[in-house]
Amino acid sequence: MSNHFSADNLKFPGDDRRLDLTDLFVFTSPKDPGKTVLIIDSNPTSAPPPIPATATGPEFYPGAVYRINIDTDGDAYADVAFTFTFSEYENGSQTGTAWYATGPEARQPEPAGEVLAQSIPVSFDGTDRPVVVDEPGQIRLFAGLRSDPFFADVEGAFHGMKWTGHDDFAGNNVDSIALEVPADLLGPGPVIGVWASISRRRDGVLEQMDRGGNPTMNPFINPDGEKNLYNSRQPADDVANYLGPWSQMLEKGGYPPEEAKKAALQFLPDILRYDRTKPVSYPNGRKLIDDVYSYRFAWLTHGKLPPTGLKPHDDLLWQFPYLGPPNP
Repeated sequence: MSNHFSADNLKFPGDDRRLDLTDLFVFTSPKDPGKTVLIIDSNPTSAPPPIPATATGPEFYPGAVYRINIDTDGDAYADVAFTFTFSEYENGSQTGTAWYATGPEARQPEPAGEVLAQSIPVSFDGTDRPVVVDEPGQIRLFAGLRSDPFFADVEGAFHGMKWTGHDDFAGNNVDSIALEVPADLLGPGPVIGVWASISRRRDGVLEQMDRGGNPTMNPFINPDGEKNLYNSRQPADDVANYLGPWSQMLEKGGYPPEEAKKAALQFLPDILRYDRTKPVSYPNGRKLIDDVYSYRFAWLTHGKLPPTGLKPHDDLLWQFPYLGPPNP
């Protein structure tokens, strides 16, 4: 999994797949090099058996707070944030609201800042219906059901890392939020750090259910009993909380002690770094076609494990929102 089933015991956060943040993508727009594409996916249709009773339909979790956080100065705190909330799912339709915040407002867990758009139609039928916002810069927004771009040999991972050649995510769907944003709205410099989160209200309190920047981290790296705790924490605390245990884990994978520490610090804090002056290829940003599954297991085993041999899905688009239409 990338970050599918990221709660303890390979479950969904809150036993609700709508709260499961599966993937984050960051890359320069192939249509306009002056814009950056940000995509977060959630609500995977793939599920470990049995599917929880609370795993519902294709909708975004009503009232939950979906956030894309951008750090512009390297301190692991958000300086820019795009926030989305969604209405109830009624009669097969749903709408969303998007905010753009900077400075202190970007660090508030609740939606804050400038409202970019209201009543954004959520597409469930595969129709590409982006909303174009002209201020504070021309932004394209999309929310809806799309084909899951993640590809991975999960069976092979669960059976001694013996790759089977089977893509367990082919034909699956996710709820996707996609933005195409002018680069100057993401900070003054070329280097940004990005992570996403999903929070819901419980007894009147907003609680963070899932979060992530780098792919294939929490499900495989943190042991059961600690995944939910990881999801509730913030990147600024990651080095203090995880440098020790992650370094020890990498030593068991074949790294010398000092090299293990350096390797752990590549992905701590758990923020996806992107230098927009360099070609995008994970771990510098992440394209939809990057083989992050093979990358992660090579990293975990000090380069001993070969690639899975799987290829990216062939339904990806060359135009916004870039992910393929939903599978039947």
